[in-house]
Amino acid sequence: MKKNYLFYLSFLALITVSCKSDTSTGKIIKNEIPELLNRNEKIQLGKEWDYVQNFYSDQSKILKADYNNGPAKLKLAELFIKEARVTGEHGHYYPAALKMVNEILQISDIDKNIKFQALVSKAGVQLSLHEFQKAYVTAESALRINKNNAQIHGVMVDCLVELGNYNEAINVADRMISIKPDIRSYSRISYLREINGDVEGAIEALELAIKSGYPGYEETAWAMQTLADLYLLYGDLDKSEKIYNEILSMRENYPFAVGGLAEVEYQKGNLKEAEVILHKAIDIIPEVGFYVQLAHIYKDRGEEKLLKKTTDEVFIMLEDDVKAGHNMNLEYADIYLNLLNNNEKATEYILKEFDKRPKNIDVNRVYAKILLADNKYDEAKYCASRASVTNSKHPDLKNILAELTDWLNG
Repeated sequence: MKKNYLFYLSFLALITVSCKSDTSTGKIIKNEIPELLNRNEKIQLGKEWDYVQNFYSDQSKILKADYNNGPAKLKLAELFIKEARVTGEHGHYYPAALKMVNEILQISDIDKNIKFQALVSKAGVQLSLHEFQKAYVTAESALRINKNNAQIHGVMVDCLVELGNYNEAINVADRMISIKPDIRSYSRISYLREINGDVEGAIEALELAIKSGYPGYEETAWAMQTLADLYLLYGDLDKSEKIYNEILSMRENYPFAVGGLAEVEYQKGNLKEAEVILHKAIDIIPEVGFYVQLAHIYKDRGEEKLLKKTTDEVFIMLEDDVKAGHNMNLEYADIYLNLLNNNEKATEYILKEFDKRPKNIDVNRVYAKILLADNKYDEAKYCASRASVTNSKHPDLKNILAELTDWLNG
């Protein structure tokens, strides 16, 4: 599952309301500014939280005076997106960001640059909500305004990858890095290399991304987290553990590094230690991925009551995400397959996602795994071949291909 990021007075944590008189109708129009939620004290990070609250207060004051102020709405949208990452409160902040950018896009005489940035932010939120086709359409609208911006190229890379258009994604990433070789572009290059089976090249690009970032900044921690996760995926527990600890030395209580250390202990077979660490991560932010990790521990230990309690909590969190507009088909499929051994429900959800993006290698890999669990080898072979089009070295795919080879050699 994914990660997070970026007091003043307590009233700032309430919904701020601005009222304007509509002289054409004589009615009072109430315009609500979405709430800034209080951060868990463990992720307030001193001056960073002070800055966030002051920033929110300043932009809110501008909107109280003029609710159609596009730049202020854009700044709040960008703040909400960052807070979603930091706090894990996706169900609140993504709708809040969309509210701001959609209102900007309804302003008839909005400045072209503000409109462009609003479209970029909107596409980014749609990506986070796993609405990849919608994000692609929004990103295209932004590109028609400005073709020389690296950020929109990054959004387009993400859209193309998720929709399974990998060659086009490479071309766009090349354009992105030629415009601005920074932490964002190097990170995209890394992901594309990993997708195409070049794990060493992916690591090299992530190291460049980290070097191009500012030490201690959230986005640098994010890049380091991605590198640690990559080492973990491909079995280098020592390197991943070292990087997670480096992150925590720079950003204390960075929840995903804490969760990463739990996964290291889990893979070492230290289930008790993994459980203890996961509870520390959960105490920082309500990230559904931490609960899923915890459920795997209870399943491995045969603790049915705790497994049921934890999966019930997972489903409540997923339902909240879905209500907030988040497409969670792949997450549901994974949980039903790997936690609950319910292939029928796993198939139901993977088919929903397959209909949305049939060329995506991750969707096809999960689909192949479900089919193998149902002993549907011919169909699994088809999905595995589609999951292999980029020469991915993903460990799950290697296991799937090995099982299919055994079946063929029967």
